[in-house]
Amino acid sequence: MIGWWRLAWHYVVFYRWKTVLLVACIFLTCYLPLLLSLLLTQFQKQLRARAWDTPTVVGAPGSGLDLTLHVLHFSQPPQRTLPYREYRQLTQSGLGRVFPLYCRFRARGYPIVGATLAYFELRSLRMESGRPLATLGECVVGAEVARTLGLKPGDRLLSDRENLLDIAGLYPLKMHVVGVLAANQTADDRAVFVDLKTAWVIQGLGHGHDDVIAESDSGKVLRRDEDNVVASAAVLPYTEITAENIGAFHFHGDPDEFPLTAIIVAAHDEKSETILLGRYQARRADAQIVIPSQVIEELLSFVFRVKRFFDVNAILVGAATALLLILVLMLSQRLRAAEMQTMFKLGCSRGTVWRLQMGELALVFLAAAGLLAVALWVSQGLAATLVERLIG
Repeated sequence: MIGWWRLAWHYVVFYRWKTVLLVACIFLTCYLPLLLSLLLTQFQKQLRARAWDTPTVVGAPGSGLDLTLHVLHFSQPPQRTLPYREYRQLTQSGLGRVFPLYCRFRARGYPIVGATLAYFELRSLRMESGRPLATLGECVVGAEVARTLGLKPGDRLLSDRENLLDIAGLYPLKMHVVGVLAANQTADDRAVFVDLKTAWVIQGLGHGHDDVIAESDSGKVLRRDEDNVVASAAVLPYTEITAENIGAFHFHGDPDEFPLTAIIVAAHDEKSETILLGRYQARRADAQIVIPSQVIEELLSFVFRVKRFFDVNAILVGAATALLLILVLMLSQRLRAAEMQTMFKLGCSRGTVWRLQMGELALVFLAAAGLLAVALWVSQGLAATLVERLIG
């Protein structure tokens, strides 16, 4: 028995390119539908887990799905925003706990999430190192952000400029990293958290100014006399908030009109949730309310209906691959007819010749199965991150 296995091994090694092509054909036919199923399972798991932890969401009128994905995974912000007074009114209503969010900007490609400290309680986030937010200009980074960018408490992180060609646009803010969150395998790992006011400073609603009265740089002062000091255009808003200048920061406009991209509301009980839904669904045209779990279930039902077409396609591709393998074996059998005849004349039984051919085929399938197992093991480890990036 060892003899014909050895002959089969030497055959598949000698015709290595033929073996490689057969293994690749079998591997890809099996791997692609299994990978799709794995990603969809992870997609379903992540969306449902995050959605069930988010009771209701209030946002500006628009796509309920976009609003839900924005809150759950910090995807692209809605085109319209809510005024801050909406948050104040919800808080005063006493129907539940309210968590405002303002997520529009990015830092090194990661979303900057303006929130209150209560959001950390909602998501059960804990500090891995450092401390929570305390003052203007500070930020706490997620585990993946810290690992990828090499950040730790005490470092600085600069927000991205929205438009590199707009030299007169908003100035980036150099934020102080004061803490790193423990990993929890959600979108929070890939976010930079700041206070709402810090997010509004990045927006340009709040800023500080140089002290031009004490300024000695002639480039920043156009004219100075006993009663008046005229500053030049060289005096720019601060791009870093420090202990020395934090007292000079102020906001312009009505705070009730400052923007929010979404508001999470956790109602106290079923009655409070019913009242809350009724207020927005019946009379409000300037805001909408969505239940993330319902939105995600509708999305998943559509996704899995589409998946049926991929399943049918996988079956057809598998059948075509099987027919191709049969054709290859039949052609190989014809080409090896003289070889098999020689082995038969040397004393090999027809059963041995048949086992030799089955052994060659078994080695090909074993190689494809081994490669498939390794690929699925690697994919399993990367599936959560890949799905999160695709959603975000």
